[in-house]
Amino acid sequence: MDLQRRIRDHFEDSARLKREAAEVLAGPIAEAVELITAALASDRKLLVCGNGGSAADSQHLAAELIGRFERERPELAAIALTTDSSILTAIANDYAFEQVFAKQVRGLGREGDVLVAISTSGNSPSVLAAAQAARERGLAIVALTGRGGGQLGEMLGDGDVHLCVPHERTARIQEVHLLIVHCLCDGIDLSLMGE
Repeated sequence: MDLQRRIRDHFEDSARLKREAAEVLAGPIAEAVELITAALASDRKLLVCGNGGSAADSQHLAAELIGRFERERPELAAIALTTDSSILTAIANDYAFEQVFAKQVRGLGREGDVLVAISTSGNSPSVLAAAQAARERGLAIVALTGRGGGQLGEMLGDGDVHLCVPHERTARIQEVHLLIVHCLCDGIDLSLMGE
């Protein structure tokens, strides 16, 4: 096995997917930017959730919006539903793990807010439950998925945005999800502050 060749292959595969995904996702990402910007400009907030690597992406997005992305601007209302260990463990213990995000969406979400739901397969039970809770509370949903979108993609409706990475491999999907997070942050800053 040539380890260096294998590493170069990872870089090449990732770059190829990002070029292909740009053609498919530029329009939907722009739609998501408009949806999120409209919510934030109306004093609404973003709730973000996902498991594992998608939990890290959730926290990354919230951090960039509360803090800053590449330039200074006022703080933007974003909450990663993945960070409060007391809430997560209480809900998982007292109810079921699949309710860890849904109960937070019901408690924190208000009509006009946006849920960013991240699941590489689109089939994560806790993310699906959060999306259902968002639907019940009148939140729009921006779904970041891959592998065709799974059940999450199927449950989206009018006013929601589906950002489905055209790939089957989790690592590649997650790499594009991170790029999508950065595109969202840049687009939101551009929409709110101009060039």
